[in-house]
Amino acid sequence: MGTFNWIVFLWQVTFVISVLLFFYGLYKKSWVSLFFSFVTFLPIAYYFIGTENGWRIAGFVPVLLLVLTVNFWRTQRKAKSNVQG
Repeated sequence: MGTFNWIVFLWQVTFVISVLLFFYGLYKKSWVSLFFSFVTFLPIAYYFIGTENGWRIAGFVPVLLLVLTVNFWRTQRKAKSNVQG
């Protein structure tokens, strides 16, 4: 009866939040949403980076998220500087 595992539950919640924030960030072109997607995916990546098979590649997803975040941030910063001057 007491088989509910809180660690797995929290891991799944962070995964769902990360995916939702990722798609929302892409849709709105929001670097803040992509950054929070990056942060919430870190525990999942930490888990997968320790595997000894092909799932290890999933541990490098935060690198892609961080590159997208920086790209969106730089694009928005350039757009604001072009508007100002």
